[in-house]
Amino acid sequence: MWGEIDEPVNCRQTDPRGPRPDPRRPRPDPRRPQTDPQPGPRGTEPASSCSATANTEEDEPQDNQANLSGVCAMVEVVAVSGSQVKSQQVGEAELTLTQRTDELLGQYRTKPLVFLERYQAHLKPQHLSAFCHLISDPRAQYYCREVRRRAAGRSNRTRVRNQRYAALRELQREGQYFSEDQMRSREPLLYEQYIGQYLTEEQLLHRSLEAMQGGAGEERGPGGAEGGLAHLLLNSYQERLIQSRMQEEQDMEENALEEEEGEEEAGGLGAEGYEPTPQEKALLRDEFITLMYQRFLDGHDKDFNYSEVDGNPDYDNLDIVNRDAEEKYFDDDEEEEEEEEEEEEMTVVMMS
Repeated sequence: MWGEIDEPVNCRQTDPRGPRPDPRRPRPDPRRPQTDPQPGPRGTEPASSCSATANTEEDEPQDNQANLSGVCAMVEVVAVSGSQVKSQQVGEAELTLTQRTDELLGQYRTKPLVFLERYQAHLKPQHLSAFCHLISDPRAQYYCREVRRRAAGRSNRTRVRNQRYAALRELQREGQYFSEDQMRSREPLLYEQYIGQYLTEEQLLHRSLEAMQGGAGEERGPGGAEGGLAHLLLNSYQERLIQSRMQEEQDMEENALEEEEGEEEAGGLGAEGYEPTPQEKALLRDEFITLMYQRFLDGHDKDFNYSEVDGNPDYDNLDIVNRDAEEKYFDDDEEEEEEEEEEEEMTVVMMS
């Protein structure tokens, strides 16, 4: 009826989609997990990108995980190599390892080809999988070939050095090639500097007598006295060659040295009037032998045919060489122990 007041409308109508949430209560974010992570300690620096990504690898495919691990391994190798990764001002603090890793990772992600070109000297063949997406680029192909070539060269050099070491052990067992006389004939000046100039008159006479006795021993062979005389003449000729070679090397060395260096050496090894102690002489002899071994391994021995050793598979099995040397060593120890036991038994018998 006109003039009547309608009843107020109920504002709390029922929503057919369900009850509405209380606007006074904060709504949970559906994008966040139900359990919030515990906050870390304050003031802690974030880890490097490679370390941080390790926490999310479980959510990534296996291929991506392997690729990420390979990239991080490659970046870490370059980071610890000491190569400059960023231009810095004079007096600026050096980058930490974490900073270097982050900088390198950023360079790889933005310009992988530049990364490969700049740091390819520190890479290994197992790192090249990180550049598979650049395989169509001729520059990437070139740098990848360089990485493989250097790796193969290092492997080959190691194999050659091991083969020469096996040959050295064999020559040591034979006992002739690295004898004092043979080493003196190959490097007369080096021998004179370390050993020869400190020999006494008695030692020089003893060396000459040994050479003469070696020639006299030939008289019992074919030719009789003629064979012994020929051997003496040969020894004399070889001695003249050694002296001539030593003088030639000494002249070349003196011409190459500057005046200041010559004055410095005058007060050291080979100084006039200096007489080393027996202990010093023994150390000089050991150093000379070590130098001869090192020259042999480095391929500087002009009297040795390295083509018979380098690349020869017969010298690849170092285990056999080392085992033979160990067996000889233990055989010598057993002989010494047997001799000591025999002496003890003789002592007991005499005392009884």
